[in-house]
Amino acid sequence: MDFSFTEEQTLLRNMVQSFVQDNYDFDSRMKIVRSEEGMSREIWGQFAELGLLAAPFSEEMGGLDGGPIETMVIMEELGRGLVVEPYLPTIVLCGGILSRHASDAQKEAHLPGIIGGEDVWALAYAEPQSRFNPADVLTSAKADGDGYVLNGTKAVVAAAPWASKLIVSARTLGDQRDSDGLGLFIVEKSASGVSTQDYPTVDGNRASEVTLENVTVGADALIGDAGNGLALLEEALDYGIGAVCAEAIGHMKCLNDATVEYCKTRKQFGVPIGSFQVLQHRMVDMFMEYEQSVSMTYMVNMKLTESEAERKKAAAGAKVQIGKSGRFVGQEAVQLHGGMGMTEELNVGHYFKRLTVIDTQFGNVDHHLKRFAAA
Repeated sequence: MDFSFTEEQTLLRNMVQSFVQDNYDFDSRMKIVRSEEGMSREIWGQFAELGLLAAPFSEEMGGLDGGPIETMVIMEELGRGLVVEPYLPTIVLCGGILSRHASDAQKEAHLPGIIGGEDVWALAYAEPQSRFNPADVLTSAKADGDGYVLNGTKAVVAAAPWASKLIVSARTLGDQRDSDGLGLFIVEKSASGVSTQDYPTVDGNRASEVTLENVTVGADALIGDAGNGLALLEEALDYGIGAVCAEAIGHMKCLNDATVEYCKTRKQFGVPIGSFQVLQHRMVDMFMEYEQSVSMTYMVNMKLTESEAERKKAAAGAKVQIGKSGRFVGQEAVQLHGGMGMTEELNVGHYFKRLTVIDTQFGNVDHHLKRFAAA
């Protein structure tokens, strides 16, 4: 299998890397995280100007005709900078659903705002009782004339505090955990009956509990068919897994580099602690976990466009590897830095927090081991 990047992909990586280094150092990132809004609209607008928001979309939609590999390249570099702006929920998840499954009218109405950086979107699919099962949905969508009335609660909706629009999974028929009978609906966050409880997350992002009370939407809000939403949602979540795997290897690369540099300069008994063989072995183990994660990340992003069975198995396998490796690399980096590894002033602890969240995002190691075994 050829893992070589094209010239265009290499140029894309260099551009994103340069932008993050020049505009998103750790101090700048912490100012954004601690600001009232928690994200920088200015940075988001610059992403649009650079074409990063257009990268995964086809030229017919106004994009740059990229795919999962281009998204992987971007997410890895955003991961190195611990970027909190909502590239994953807006571009990868919601933008991906719209570009692959929305009607021409829906694409024309919504994609320009995403690509231009005017709109932030959030995917509201998880519920308090659902854990990692996207089919476990109590939110209902009852037909009402030409439209639908939505009622229910969505939990931990990433980027919802910043979003103007949501894609909501709701049950049009069947029982709570049926695989059939789910629909995906476009909902304006400002619509009557939509309320949110916003909060910061441990990794520096923002999320919301979203409540829908008699929210009326038109027939044009439904993406695809009223009963096949689960297949669209599972596909989007697998694309999301490919993206967070790339983000995670960006985190791990920075943790490895920071740990090696620290062990070269920190002295104990008059010599750098990096000269101690036991610590060298631990850093080698960190590097091996990182390299395995890189390989699995490349693999899953190359298989996202293959058959459903291949995609699901690749996504599950990659998420297991990333979950295990991210935890190992993060813990070792903190331990080798000592107590300062968990301080607010050092970026090591912040990388570790984000890797810890990624471990559970879209399903933890145990969930995806079962999914891989069943594939």
